[in-house]
Amino acid sequence: MSQVFEEVDIDLNDLIVEDADVYHAKARQNLSSHQLIDFMNCPWLYRKKRLGLMQTRESDAYLVGRATHCRILEGRDVYESQFALGGPINPKTKKPFGKDTQAFRGWAKAQGLPGAGVHYDDMELIENMASGVSMNSEAVDLLLYGQAEGVVRQKCWETDCQIRIDWLHPHRGIVDLKTCKDLSTFQWDARKYRYINQLAFYQSVLCELIGDFVPVYIVAVEKKEPYRCGVWRVCEDSLADAADENKAAIERLKTCQKTDHWPTGYESIRTLTAA
Repeated sequence: MSQVFEEVDIDLNDLIVEDADVYHAKARQNLSSHQLIDFMNCPWLYRKKRLGLMQTRESDAYLVGRATHCRILEGRDVYESQFALGGPINPKTKKPFGKDTQAFRGWAKAQGLPGAGVHYDDMELIENMASGVSMNSEAVDLLLYGQAEGVVRQKCWETDCQIRIDWLHPHRGIVDLKTCKDLSTFQWDARKYRYINQLAFYQSVLCELIGDFVPVYIVAVEKKEPYRCGVWRVCEDSLADAADENKAAIERLKTCQKTDHWPTGYESIRTLTAA
């Protein structure tokens, strides 16, 4: 791995700026970190998603996370232009319809905005998380200057890859925003959801564009009181190990593509122990 510099110099004009729908549509031709992690967890899961055999509906948690990213990284003006905020009032109760009602879904669709509807309850949550991030001076410094949702497409590990970086600071590097239930257990969440593999993928693909491995940070904020925000710099050795895991997984993916064999990973009998 190349040396990682404390201070880098990235030309943000090298990033592609495009709508999320365009980015996701191009995932058919380009491998993303989320696709690779799906494969690492279960090749058959990856295959079913690629074939369109799984009907997926955006969960409330995913919607709130997407809206939170927009609010914190792109600002209030963009947030309000992308998402239908609030909801209709029930004339009988004088209270908002619930977010799981047809009335709310119909209202959100009628607003004609690119993002989905964000209910009053979730609006408050998102503002609380934004306030939590603003209370952490390290997070504020990382997010003070840079580019949100910049896209890079490069051939990496002899594979066409694409990344959409939450935030790229021209002198500090990659910044990824995560929401979590509890900062105290965030490092366990990072292992469970393979965040370091995801960010090593970002770092490797970006390196193909700019010629250097840049530092990688995670800004994590709680989804409940007191909405604490923490900042982690991802260890370079851990990123290097994760990059090796990613490379090995891509080789296995190529083998599966050649043989059209997509195991679940649980074909053989395992031994269950108390430890």
